[in-house]
Amino acid sequence: MSSKEAQEAFTADTCLTLANGEKIPQIQLGVWESYDEECYNAVLWALEAGYRGIDSAEWYENEHICGRAILDFLSKTPTLTRSSIFFTTKLRHNVSYDATRAAITRSLEQSKLSYIDLYLIHAPYGGPLIREEIYRALVDAVKEGQVKSWGVSNYGIRHLQEILDKFPDHPPLVNQIELNPFNTQSEIVEFCREKGIILQAYTPLAKSQRFEDETVKAVAGKYGRSSAEVMVKWGLQEGFVSLPKSVRKERIVGNLKGSEGWALEEEDMVKLRGLDEHFVTEWDPTDCP
Repeated sequence: MSSKEAQEAFTADTCLTLANGEKIPQIQLGVWESYDEECYNAVLWALEAGYRGIDSAEWYENEHICGRAILDFLSKTPTLTRSSIFFTTKLRHNVSYDATRAAITRSLEQSKLSYIDLYLIHAPYGGPLIREEIYRALVDAVKEGQVKSWGVSNYGIRHLQEILDKFPDHPPLVNQIELNPFNTQSEIVEFCREKGIILQAYTPLAKSQRFEDETVKAVAGKYGRSSAEVMVKWGLQEGFVSLPKSVRKERIVGNLKGSEGWALEEEDMVKLRGLDEHFVTEWDPTDCP
């Protein structure tokens, strides 16, 4: 099946397969800067709409809210179990082996979930020795069953190669980076594809700051779609896991439903790739020491 055919068949249940054999939902709800009942409602609405992945982080300070919403949703949906929902969280501070193990345990306690589906090192800060120490802690947490799948976030090629060299038996399964038509990070993407590392796209909508771009609007008009739908679809069709974030019910539902049943022609994929300007909306530690 071609990429275009796969996207025409895309649904909320569409998954990619990580190198360890685990399935990961290709579209998930991002919950950065979502707090309290606003976050709780967003997660619940997403799960009710059909999302099966929630992307949180220790830094977001909402792991406990995400966990509560997931468990509440499952309690009233007897056809689903814990294994039906893919929960991701991330390490906040790169300090030491022991601090990382403690952080993973703390995330489990906060979420009240029996395991973490995907745990990521949030950024490559700290230098090579710290990166090695915290990654070793993550691998050990996987071996002990606290975490099912593992990876990194905001890692550049040098950081990824460093981990691949030091942990050949446990290469990162995922690298979560900022990806959208205005920040394609093509060199990192190509490297990850070559190494079998799944790419997760955070800020796939560029924080709504490029919706009025003339090329995006023209492509959207061709398909009778919105700029948001085009930008999310672009990432899905590139083979990324997309993490659109919203706390508004209609947008949460729209980001999912607007991704189903259609695909971009390759000529439009090329046009959208050509918009790259390395537009960073928040931070970019991919080249840190």
